Amino acid sequence: MIYRTSGTCSSQISYDIVNEDGVEVVRNVVYTGGCNGNLQGIGRLVEGMPVDEVITKLQGIRCGYKSTSCPDQLAKALVAYKAEQA
Repeated sequence: MIYRTSGTCSSQISYDIVNEDGVEVVRNVVYTGGCNGNLQGIGRLVEGMPVDEVITKLQGIRCGYKSTSCPDQLAKALVAYKAEQA
């Protein structure tokens, strides 16, 4: 899936959601743009985590004076994914 970010240095996030033993987990998170090393780190840290856990951990993180951040944008992407599935 691809999510176009807003208010951050990155312009989009691509990711997969995989059902593993009845739990939807996040896989293959890749940011376009932004702070490459930090964003690779976020992708690796959330790899294999349940969608709801990623949302809980990343939602609301701010970057400096901005009202959002690259981690927060991933949480928003996953919230949007869940809304589409409902």
